[in-house]
Amino acid sequence: MKLYIKLAAICFSLALFVSCGNADDDVEFGVNGGGDLGLGKPVDDCLNLGDGELVLSIQDQYTTLPGKVSIFFKVSDTDGDPVPGLTANQFTIYEQGRNDACFSTISTTESFARISPNSQIFNNNTILVLDLSNSVLSSSMEELKTASASFVNNVMPASDTESFKMAIYWFDGEDKLHVLNELTYVKQELLTSIDGINANISNDPSTDLYGAVIKATDKAEKLLAASTTNDRIGAASVVIFTDGTDQASRYTQSAALKKVDNANKNIAFFSIGLGAEIDTDVLGKIGKTFSVFAGNKEQLETTFNDISFRVSEQANSFYLFEYCSPKRDGSGENNLAIQVKEGNRQGAVQTKFNAKGFTGGCE
Repeated sequence: MKLYIKLAAICFSLALFVSCGNADDDVEFGVNGGGDLGLGKPVDDCLNLGDGELVLSIQDQYTTLPGKVSIFFKVSDTDGDPVPGLTANQFTIYEQGRNDACFSTISTTESFARISPNSQIFNNNTILVLDLSNSVLSSSMEELKTASASFVNNVMPASDTESFKMAIYWFDGEDKLHVLNELTYVKQELLTSIDGINANISNDPSTDLYGAVIKATDKAEKLLAASTTNDRIGAASVVIFTDGTDQASRYTQSAALKKVDNANKNIAFFSIGLGAEIDTDVLGKIGKTFSVFAGNKEQLETTFNDISFRVSEQANSFYLFEYCSPKRDGSGENNLAIQVKEGNRQGAVQTKFNAKGFTGGCE
């Protein structure tokens, strides 16, 4: 039932552009969920917080003398949808020392709790994969170029920053994922590459969709591994556009879907389908995070914009939450619980930290 309510809400928000249904000219949306607790665990029953509608997934945590605790985590709802835009006053901190029967609330004001810019430890990579087989180039190339440029403008920050990067690849029927633009944080490079797409870039009428999915996932895994080094945390998004089904038959559907299902949990998958020849069920599974289907080329920019919004939400749902703990040297290992409230929804996660060396004051 929650899925149908969500779909109805999306349809209403886009009512000026499209309507929801089964007609060929409709834009259809597929929402796919999932979530986990990362490095954390469910909070102790003594807090009596009850069931939560939000999931806090801890990615990393560390302490800094004289007494700062830093927790890097992602917030999503129980359907797996990201929750961006949270502020420090929406969080409640609970600590429990070795002599405490339960947790005590720590004042966010007195502890100087804050949401810090996560760019200091966070890398976000986006891989945009375009179907440039002959069917696209001959019928919807200009619309695809406009939509792709809009996607880049929406996803990449207004000012170039090395924490947010994007690469663009394309495929046809060949057993190869072609590079349109290597990974870069410079937005204009990406826009120039898109502008350079022309009808002669490929004359292959076939579509190696499953091969593109497998190769793009491998690239995302490598980017994630490379960006998660030197005390930095990484996340990635794979966005795949196609106007048809796999025709090359180089790889199996099961191999492609298995690759997506088994990918690192910090890789989000999105799919965009165009026209009547797509397989919405398969594309929905490939775009397991979110998928969009457009009935005609005039709707491409709308669908790309919607996916760009989802990709940005993913990136902006990671938070670096920091506060000054009152725990001091000798307290040993302490339990920490963080609760977040957003409207009528709440969620919490529990972890531990060591206060060895903690003294008064905090950076």
